[in-house]
Amino acid sequence: MHRYRSILLSFLILILVKLIFMFPDFSSLENKAQDRFFRRRGVRSISEEVVIIGIDDASFSALNISWPFPREYHAKLIENLRLAGARLVVFDIEFTENSRPEADALLADTAAYSDNVIFAGKVLKGSGMGMSDQLVTPIREINEYSIPWGIVNMGGDTDNVIRKYTLYELHDGVPYYSIGVAALANVDSFKVGWSSNIIRDKASLLIGERKIPTISQNRALINYYGPDATFPTVSYASVLDDETVDMPGYMGIELNEYYDLLDSGIFQDKIVLVGATVDELHDKFPTPFGGEWTSGVEIHANFIEMALSGHYLSQINPWIFFILEIFILLLVWAIFSRMKPQYSAIILVIFVVLQYALAYQIFVRMELLLPVVETSLLLVLIYLASLVCHYMDTMKEKRFIRQAFQQYMAPELVNELLKHPDSLSYGGSMQEITVLFSDIRSFTTYSENHNPEETVNTLKEYLTEMVRIIIDNQGILDKFVGDEIMALFGTPLPLPNHALSACRAALKMRDKMTALQNAWAEAGLEGFEIGIGINTGNAVVGNLGSEQIFDYTAIGDMINLGARLESINKEYDTAKHIIISEYTLAQVKDQVEVRYLDEVKVKGKNKAVKIYELISLKEVVQN
Repeated sequence: MHRYRSILLSFLILILVKLIFMFPDFSSLENKAQDRFFRRRGVRSISEEVVIIGIDDASFSALNISWPFPREYHAKLIENLRLAGARLVVFDIEFTENSRPEADALLADTAAYSDNVIFAGKVLKGSGMGMSDQLVTPIREINEYSIPWGIVNMGGDTDNVIRKYTLYELHDGVPYYSIGVAALANVDSFKVGWSSNIIRDKASLLIGERKIPTISQNRALINYYGPDATFPTVSYASVLDDETVDMPGYMGIELNEYYDLLDSGIFQDKIVLVGATVDELHDKFPTPFGGEWTSGVEIHANFIEMALSGHYLSQINPWIFFILEIFILLLVWAIFSRMKPQYSAIILVIFVVLQYALAYQIFVRMELLLPVVETSLLLVLIYLASLVCHYMDTMKEKRFIRQAFQQYMAPELVNELLKHPDSLSYGGSMQEITVLFSDIRSFTTYSENHNPEETVNTLKEYLTEMVRIIIDNQGILDKFVGDEIMALFGTPLPLPNHALSACRAALKMRDKMTALQNAWAEAGLEGFEIGIGINTGNAVVGNLGSEQIFDYTAIGDMINLGARLESINKEYDTAKHIIISEYTLAQVKDQVEVRYLDEVKVKGKNKAVKIYELISLKEVVQN
């Protein structure tokens, strides 16, 4: 039953957590926890195949013009980069509206001549009911040359952090790819119809031999290389020919220094991305690295660098992780259910730390993202569930013990047993105990001579007083067998001198019996006599009943001997009708007064046992 409970609870907790993390607030917590992986890993080395030309504050100061820059400038930039040996020039600048016709024509002509330029467009998402998406393409002059272009859509998570790269957007069922994908498709050979060679499926985007793992079909996780300004960046103005653009110089850089920049090889065979890095153009976004926001052009650079190196970032398959979580929950449940709550709490903290450390190592070494907040919450909930179940099981066990023993032993003994339930052995175990048997002499004859009501009332009074004395002396009532009483001393909890407790109980039973006989005589009622037998030894003690009925009792030869001692009382002339064995006497010889009676044999045993009449406790014991 407990096995099924653990499976059911683990499954329900897992489903609950999965539902919780469908809400944006919780998924955002998971994202933020995983963001720490990037910051902890720090800046990674890059291949330097990607260079950024940034439209920065220095460019505005040097050119002394406002945005947007004249398109002649961009045309000159393309020409200079061609002369500098750039492999590919990718604009993260949208030329979607016409300016002066001659400027638009110059830009398009220069790009077509260079045969290595990629321009930018966008898919504008409809923001209201009935609003359809709008495709914004580069100007007509660029499209007439069939110059490649890609979209620059940036899609953040619910907290606006850019963790995924938009590979393409569908418009009227047609995929329009990002400038990063366009760059990868044209980096090896610049060609018309490049997009037709890209293969899309549910799990990846295939660009030539590069297979980019996707998430949500059209996006890929970005394996960031660092925060803002990680990639080598050259100021836009420093790449322009100051003579052509009528510049007096760029921040002190004269014409020969400008040529040094182009001749340095910084652009040779590189993918050059051109975009805004200045805050005023509002093209910056938060990334997992935090701190200063990263420019959109550098986010494109991170994606391209990732694809060129093949170091893609992936998320673990949700179904594989689901199965793994079930296994973890069952394992943790098995551990928690076998430990005390205070130790389980320590183990819980260790597990949470270990799973985070393991997830981080997998991120660094395998470039695979595993949920950490979700897993931590699962561990906490399974701990709380085990705590509740442990409490319920403890309460159930205590109710069971109290119900089973409160009628048969002293309340303080029951309370002690509740503190140490492990003392109650399920099944049986060998224990040293003392057994006491008490029986009414000739009770059959007594019951025949009295009406049932009188017999029952007298028997009830007798048994009540006898059981009270047994309980008061830390014994337990094992059972009634008709008018016979069987009591055990020294179980289920150890008793320092169970033999002495049994002897003391027997003497008090005898005294109470005398008082009862006197009271019955005064009431005109006939009394009866009892005999008591006591033996000490090893017996099998425990729950020796069935699965349906609990029966805490003891069995063994020493029990049979105790019953035999009680029955032979009538064969000896004893004052108090109490007979103990030599085994009991061995434990109480300095504390009781006895008289030797005889040696008797028990059925099935060859060795005779010495028996003694119990007379009284010695004065030192009584005091």
